[in-house]
Amino acid sequence: MTTPDTIVLVHGFWLTPRSWEHWVTHYEQRGFRVLAPAYPGLDVEVEALNADPTPIMELTVPKIVDHLTAVIDELAAPPIIMGHSAGGTFTQLLLDRGLGAAGVAMNSAPTEGVRVVPLSQVKSTLPVLRSPANRHRAVGLSFDEWKYAFTNTFTEEESQALYERYHVPANGGIVWGGVLANFQPGHQDTWVDYHNDDRAPLLFVSGSEDHVMPPAVQQANAKHYRSHAVTEVKEYDGYAHLLPAQKGWEEIADYALDWALRHARA
Repeated sequence: MTTPDTIVLVHGFWLTPRSWEHWVTHYEQRGFRVLAPAYPGLDVEVEALNADPTPIMELTVPKIVDHLTAVIDELAAPPIIMGHSAGGTFTQLLLDRGLGAAGVAMNSAPTEGVRVVPLSQVKSTLPVLRSPANRHRAVGLSFDEWKYAFTNTFTEEESQALYERYHVPANGGIVWGGVLANFQPGHQDTWVDYHNDDRAPLLFVSGSEDHVMPPAVQQANAKHYRSHAVTEVKEYDGYAHLLPAQKGWEEIADYALDWALRHARA
């Protein structure tokens, strides 16, 4: 079996590939080729998207997953796929398509069928869900909303700096779609085959203090998988939703990569 030499990092909502900047450098220093693709149309700077969020409103889940699939299809060998938040959902969708040697979903949003909705998650997504009209808007977070949802264990100064560097609006229609998926007939955009034995190994990484996607969501998502494919959960105490930027992230990055290398399939 050939050891994977490429890592694909998938960002979440309210973020861009810039949120992976330190992970890219860290993994490159370990000798890996690292790709952090933007969602289609979002391959511009954070400042540009905050000034004009039109590209964000043109996104759909199928467009995002098809775009990521095209990136991976161009590789010579299956990569390790890691996703954060909504990127964790996209990681699961990509693995379900047969892509990747192994996958890591960090503080992942759930796939269809996971109905655990903690109160902190409701509060975190309320900026979008408070109005059905937001289904047709790109919705940003105020600093206080960002701090509650993403950086509740960070200092005020850290939270502010990360807000200014990473935050962009999110597509309200996709966020609403994730909520409605469990109440509409038929398979929706975030459906996966939980019985897919051919899926690559998958690790859920969870932060104990995550307000957006608490550990209960990760545990419930993992328990939905009924296949013979490897599915595990690792929880880190004291970590918030923006886990990839929190002090000590290097330990998590190394664990995730080492786990993926141990379990990677041909």
